[in-house]
Amino acid sequence: MDKKAQEQKVAYLEFVNDQLLSEIQYIDRLLKIIGFPDGLETIKSAALEVIEEEGLND
Repeated sequence: MDKKAQEQKVAYLEFVNDQLLSEIQYIDRLLKIIGFPDGLETIKSAALEVIEEEGLND
């Protein structure tokens, strides 16, 4: 891969990273608005608890 192609790939990956970060931040805000005090962290904890209680971690 030549230098120009590498630069284009890096630029694309930076763009994708920015888009994903924005989406995660948006979802985190929405979760906080609907009652999950720590947003994504709260929902992840709840999901892990359900998985553990239901024995779904096989």
